[in-house]
Amino acid sequence: MATSEALSVIPAAVLRNLSDKLYEKRKNAALELEGIVKQLAAAGDHDKITAVINLLTEEYTYSPQANHRKGGLIGLAAATVGLTSEAAQHLEQIVPPVLNSFSDQDSRVRYYACEALYNIAKVVRGDFIVFFNQIFDALCKLSADSDANVQSAAHLLDRLVKDIVTESDQFSIEEFIPLLRERMNVLNPYVRQFLVGWITVLDSVPDIDMLGFLPDFLDGLFNMLSDSSHEIRQQADSALSEFLQEIKNSPVSVDYGRMAEILVQRAGSPDEFTRLTAITWINELVKLGGDQLVPYYADILGAILPCIADKEEKIRVVARETNDELRSIKADPAEGFDVEALLTISRRQLSSEFEATRIEALHWMFTLLNRHRNEVLVFLNDVFDTLLKALSDPSDEVVLLVLEVHACIAKEKQHFRQLIVFLVHSFRVDNSLLEKRGALIVRRLCVLLDAERVYRELSTILEGESDLDFASVMVQALNLILLTSSELSDLRDLLKQSLVNTAGKDLFLSLYASWCHSPMAVISLCFLAQAYQHASSVIQSLVEEDVNVKFLVQLDKLINLLETPTFAYLRLQLLEPGRYIWLLKALYGLLMLLPQQSAAFKVLRTRLKTVPKYSFSGEHLRRTPSGNPYSQISYLRGGSHISEDGDTSEDSHDMHNAINFSSRLQQFEQIQQQHRVHSKSQAHLSHNSMSSTKFVQEVQRPEDSKRPNQAQDLSRPPSRSSRKGPGQLQL
Repeated sequence: MATSEALSVIPAAVLRNLSDKLYEKRKNAALELEGIVKQLAAAGDHDKITAVINLLTEEYTYSPQANHRKGGLIGLAAATVGLTSEAAQHLEQIVPPVLNSFSDQDSRVRYYACEALYNIAKVVRGDFIVFFNQIFDALCKLSADSDANVQSAAHLLDRLVKDIVTESDQFSIEEFIPLLRERMNVLNPYVRQFLVGWITVLDSVPDIDMLGFLPDFLDGLFNMLSDSSHEIRQQADSALSEFLQEIKNSPVSVDYGRMAEILVQRAGSPDEFTRLTAITWINELVKLGGDQLVPYYADILGAILPCIADKEEKIRVVARETNDELRSIKADPAEGFDVEALLTISRRQLSSEFEATRIEALHWMFTLLNRHRNEVLVFLNDVFDTLLKALSDPSDEVVLLVLEVHACIAKEKQHFRQLIVFLVHSFRVDNSLLEKRGALIVRRLCVLLDAERVYRELSTILEGESDLDFASVMVQALNLILLTSSELSDLRDLLKQSLVNTAGKDLFLSLYASWCHSPMAVISLCFLAQAYQHASSVIQSLVEEDVNVKFLVQLDKLINLLETPTFAYLRLQLLEPGRYIWLLKALYGLLMLLPQQSAAFKVLRTRLKTVPKYSFSGEHLRRTPSGNPYSQISYLRGGSHISEDGDTSEDSHDMHNAINFSSRLQQFEQIQQQHRVHSKSQAHLSHNSMSSTKFVQEVQRPEDSKRPNQAQDLSRPPSRSSRKGPGQLQL
């Protein structure tokens, strides 16, 4: 019925020419059709108009013949022109078949579809907006069409649609954004240009709030910054710059949280330009975001710290500025400030391959400890192991900062004890840490946590150390640090007062117990405390097993240290041999233990040659009537006087300032006996292992048993030239 009604008003020649292969005939037919529709509209006969549109749709635009489809499209455009102001009520019939033609396989049909929709849009203008999303979707596809003519036609249509949208008050940005968001991750460069163009246009419309929807397409814009096309990168950057400026002008109308999530991801992009733009945005957001960004500080920090060590200087500069800005903000956990998350990020970044990142991570730990100490200490177990491992860091600056964090944690007694225990454990399991970093770590901790406190705690722990070899090595290391470090000068001064000062005595006794693990450490400690008689007694107590290669190495170090400013007072005391008899005996005792050909022997012998001549006669060593074994008096600061070795007691031979040196000597001998037993046990195990290996070799090579027994030569007395001379120790 509808078809016959349409046929009654459209001449057969017009319908025939509408599907002609020649464009001119189709165009003339369309003009005639326009006139017919205009007359029907003037007469108000919309039923017949509907019939004509249906005819054009069913018989032409959906026809299998390409020329029919072309004619149908030009016919629909002509009908719209004929309808003029009354076209709006027929758009539901007219627009869908045109949009359908955008996906036609024939490029010429797609071209005419663009042309038809262009003419339709010019007529209906704002009424066209109801189909905007479908049209936008179609244009998005056509912008990447394989046919250049179709692309050109689509661009013309696109410009017209933009003009219509910018002047319309019916456009719904809320309905459009989901469609835009879906398309933002398309990789086709033509589509990307199309999308950026639309974002820019819509943002220029005062009544459209694109800023409020920025998080929906922000990631897509950042994705375009790494496009291979310079033009697309430039367009995306321009759009982002414009949005950033709008945020600065109107900071309250932005969803900082959602944007922060996007920017954090983009700050880790492999593309340099993307990273720089992302970190620049983060910088501005940190300045403007205020309370909105508090819950995202940890994520932001996780993005900033790696960028601090970026290979690109511009990124490093902005990242550092952002990091400083973020750290200067004082937020409260009650406001959503997540201390645990920030601590976790800092701990994770301590494993970074970049020194600058590790340093800043430690600065953050230190800051968190100072501002939120109680909250940080709750999670101490989560970070403590990481901080201990960081002590092995190749960077001295990192190690020093780690120690500052440790020292900050160790303000409480229980945490101080835990730190020292873990530190000793770390030295025990990692010999290289003690060797390479031991001095640096101990010296710095002495500065940060009080040297006496640190040394007392270390001594207490080492006193009960079951690994005797480690205890010996550790004590030797601590002793060397004590004797050489400028940071421990006050500690040395206190030890010099051991025989006249209660504080000095307590420190001496505290260290002595663990120092017994090393004969040379005890002798050094006695030299510091000016307990020269006890030093001589310790030297005299040494047996053959004690004087081994390790001992001689330590003795060599001590002899050289005696020539340093630390022991200047001791060398000056040698000017009065009558006053410091036991010092002289101790030094000669050490000399007797040194191989004569060693450099240390020559150094010490040269020093002793400068001492004024003095004879060790019994007269000088006999006890005075008062019971004092010394004949001279040493005067110390404050006017007090004590005998050499500090013996203030007239009735006690071995008690000096309440120090029972006889007991101390027994303690030393007991610990050294433990070391001897341990050494024999180790040697026995080693011997058994070697014997077992040799036995296996003998079993495997029985012919060796026929060889002359070379062991018989060992029973011969050594030649005269191989015998040790008096006072010589062959190594």
